[in-house]
Formats: sequence, C-alpha cells, structure tokens
Amino acid sequence: MSQPSPLQSFLRHDLLASVVVFLVALPLCMGIAIASGAPPALGLMSGIIGGLVVAPLAGSPLQVSGPAAGLAVIVWELIEKHGLEALGLVVLLGGLVQVLAAAGKAGRWFRAVPPAVIRGMLAGIGVLIFASQFHVMVDDAPRSNGVDNLLSIPESLWKGLVPMDGNSHHLAALVGVVTIVSIVGWNRIRKNLGPASAVPGALMGVVIGTLLATLLDMPIQFVDIPDDLFASITLPGPAAFATINADIIGAAIGLAVVASAESLLSATAVDRLHQGDRTHYDKELMAQGAGNIVAGLVGALPITGVIVRSSANVEAGARTRWSAILHGMWLLGLVALAPFVLELIPRSSLAAILVYTGWKLMNPAAMTELARHGRSEVFIFLATVVGVVGTDLLTGIMIGLGLAMLRLLIQLATVRVDVQDNADGSLNVTIDGVASFPSLPRIAEILEAVPEGVPVHLDTRRLHYVDSACVELVENWARQHVDRGAVVNLDEERFQTSNVGGVH
Repeated sequence: MSQPSPLQSFLRHDLLASVVVFLVALPLCMGIAIASGAPPALGLMSGIIGGLVVAPLAGSPLQVSGPAAGLAVIVWELIEKHGLEALGLVVLLGGLVQVLAAAGKAGRWFRAVPPAVIRGMLAGIGVLIFASQFHVMVDDAPRSNGVDNLLSIPESLWKGLVPMDGNSHHLAALVGVVTIVSIVGWNRIRKNLGPASAVPGALMGVVIGTLLATLLDMPIQFVDIPDDLFASITLPGPAAFATINADIIGAAIGLAVVASAESLLSATAVDRLHQGDRTHYDKELMAQGAGNIVAGLVGALPITGVIVRSSANVEAGARTRWSAILHGMWLLGLVALAPFVLELIPRSSLAAILVYTGWKLMNPAAMTELARHGRSEVFIFLATVVGVVGTDLLTGIMIGLGLAMLRLLIQLATVRVDVQDNADGSLNVTIDGVASFPSLPRIAEILEAVPEGVPVHLDTRRLHYVDSACVELVENWARQHVDRGAVVNLDEERFQTSNVGGVH
C-alpha cells in the first residue's frame, strides 16, 4: 500500500483539523475577551496572532495558541486598575520578559511547578470565571472582585428567574441555560454521529443560543464587532512608554510568569496526546513571547498555549503546525469578510460557555487524586484556590509555591536519632537522615540527655546532609562530654567533610 503524498496528508489531516480548531476557537476567543472586560474583537485578534505568529515559530508544533481563560482574571484586574489603554503596554513588556527568559534557557524550569499548585491555580481561575460570567449570562454586570462576584450570585440568579415577565435578564438567562444544556447534550451524543462529531460542543451551544435569540427577536445584549477591526489598531507611541512604572512592570512580569507556565504545561500535556515531535521548551517560550510582543503592539489580549484547542487539534488528526497556522487564517478571513455574522451572537451565550468552562476548571475530583499523595497536597491545592479567589492570581500562586517550599523544607529537615544501650554500659547514638537547623533542637535534646561519664559512639554513616549549625552543635557537645570524663567515638574527619551542605 503506497504512502500518501505530502499534499494528500495535508488535505486529509491538517486542513480538516484546522477547521475543527477554528470552530473551537471562534466562540472562546470572544467569550474570553468578554470575561476579561475587553471588547470581543481583541480576543479574535489574539486568536489570529496565535495562528499566524506563534504557530510558525512554536517549539510544540501541535499546540494551538490564543487568548486563554487562565489569563482572563489577570487581564480583568489590569483593565480595572489601569484602564484598557495600558493592556497593550503590559502585554508587550510581558512578551519581552518571555523572550529574555527563553534566551536564558529558562523554559524547562516552568515544568517544576508542583501539580497541587497548578491544579489549585486552575481551580481558582475556574471559580473566578464561573462567578463573574454568571452575572454576564443574565445580562448583569460583574462585580469588582472575585469574592463580591461569588457573594452576589444569588442576586443575579434572582434577576434571571424573577419576575417571569420576559425582561432582558430573564431572556438572557434562558439563552444561557439553553447554551449550556446544548453543550452538555451535544458532547454526550456526538461520538455516535459520524462526521458531525467533529463539531465542538461550544460551537453547537452558540449556534442554538443564537438561533433562539434571533428567532424570538429577544431584546438582550449581543456581541459588538467594529466594521473594520484593523482600523482600530494603534501602535504605542513614546507617550505610552512614558507611563511605565513599578505597577506596570510588576503586572508585566506576573503576566509573563503565568502565561509561560500555562503555555509550557499545556505543551507537556499535548506531548502525551501524540507520538510526533516532542516540545522544545525554550523555542516554545520564545514563540509565545514573540506572539505577545505583536499582541501588545496592536493592543490585543495576551496569548498562551491553550490545552482545549490543542487537544481538539490532536484529536482531529493534525500532523504538523500547518493546522494551527490555518486556523488563524480562517479567523482572519471571517473577521475581515463577514464580521456581521459575529454580531448575531448573544453575549449571554458566550458567557454561558465560560460558566461551563469555569465549572470544568474547578474539577473537585482533583482533590481526590491529590489525596493519594498525602494530605499536604490537598492543603496546598486548597490554599492556592483560596489565595487566587481571595487576593489575585499571582499572589495565590505564590502562596501555593511558598507552602510547597515549606513542605520541602520540613521533609528535608527530617532526622532520626536512635539511642541504644550496649552491654558494656556505653551508648550508640545514630543520626540518620538530614541534619539542618530546623532539626537542631531535636538533636540537642537527645544529646544533652546522655548521662555524664557514659561512653558514647556517635554513628553518622547514614547522615545524608548536615549544615554548619548541626556540626557546631555536635562538636561542642562532644567536647563538653569528654571534658566531663567520658569517651566519645566520632569520625571527626568524615563528619566534617559534610560541613555546610556536604553530601556523603
């Protein structure tokens, strides 16, 4: 049987996959923009850049990049604090940080983030997206922070249900519920529908929600797309760069860290889905930085690698980066030639997609999986979620990382000290594990409890690590014990070779 030609393989795999990814990305680009407090057009622009700029340079050829739900919270907070005008500048600077990090070969270090922190970050993002978009789904305005969004959900729920008189809140809620039901229902049955199974649930939900709103001529809010998207592009001038301050730089660094972690962790997940080329992490980080520089120049949303679109790409049979590139071309063609089609979509339908996405991101089952590795994993997960929801995304991540480092310190400080009586009246004292300053009080307590005049053999052969504080403690105790007339057997030369972090 002859092998298909490159053109046949392209038509059979990458071209079809690009259409599927385009259909997945279309509603998500606009929905994420709305969740970010930005015009839907900026989300579409980021999707185009993800396809036409990031994909050709990517170190993960099957990963698809664009605006991501994980950054919606950061962007929303940024716009609330500094205004939409600052968005492009922060994204541009964040892209430069990513490029510099890639040049410094920092890509691999983003893989070292503990799973409990990553899952906690995603769950916290899910809570925030769910809470904010619940209000948009009933044509209400989201509140000023995540906690207020959560506490005011009953208020928006009441607006969507009562009174049942056909007001805009009630009709928008109806469109949102129908959208979610359509997504869930379609995802359950589409596997048995042959070629139609390629249609993603999010697109089916938007189509049905749009048809409902259009046929009933509902007086609700719809997507607003400028007639000429590209006429609104304004490159930042000297005046914009003059506004750079510590807050802007901090926001850019935070954006770069979160975007990089999400992109590279997504790339790792994509590698597990196919048998093709593995990810080159520094190259992928460089590509993400280049995309964000371009996005910042045109004032678009920040870009990351997105697992939802990337997994759809792999499942649709993509073999090369051409699928991701073409999906950007399809987005560009739609925006350039038929923007009026997008203005038929109700905002509540897009918000419903994000409510569904937020619920999936919460993933309560993650706690069960983490519990298999210990209660500390669940604690770090929950602390990260609370930190993300109660403060902000970067602070929540730092709380999770701080707790993970504290747990590591406690584990490294684990030391076991055994005391055994010998028949001749002497004692064997064995120090096993890691002797560092946190374990110093325990070692001191046991050594100081040795009676005066009792000969001691101090065995440190199973000591993996010892710092200067513990070396000084043991040597001082041994000297004092000898001065009081006892014998201490200690291989001082070998013990001192482990001084200040020595390993033996």
